[in-house]
Amino acid sequence: MDVVEMTQDELTRLREELGELEGAGRSAIAARIKTAREWGDLKENGEYHAAKESQAHLETQILRLREQLRAAVLVEDAAGGSVVRHGNTVDVTDLATKAKQTFKIVSPNDASPSEGLISSASPIAQALLGTKKGDVAKVATPRGTRELRVDKLA
Repeated sequence: MDVVEMTQDELTRLREELGELEGAGRSAIAARIKTAREWGDLKENGEYHAAKESQAHLETQILRLREQLRAAVLVEDAAGGSVVRHGNTVDVTDLATKAKQTFKIVSPNDASPSEGLISSASPIAQALLGTKKGDVAKVATPRGTRELRVDKLA
């Protein structure tokens, strides 16, 4: 897995989520499996099979979070800098459409494009990283190249 940049807050949230899944999440699944076993014949016990499937999904999620923690590289909170970095909130203007957008560059696991939180691995973030106020970032998209002017950096 590639390196995943994270701020201290992102890393703390990831560790808390992992702890919750490994503790309460596993306990809840174990209780469901135990209850379902008590209902008798496991071959035709839908609740048992559903609980085992939930357990497999939970364990997969735990493995993914552990993988992200292993790949995590701590970066300083970028607020107040003059160059776009991980953790910055950036106001941009699309030069072709004059549409204004605000993005916050976050780690991939915290990304939520509909809320303006874009992954540091996304094409837009990759184009913006390292730019300054007034710079124009060129982003390759399926419809052609977008030019985004950095208007504000926080």
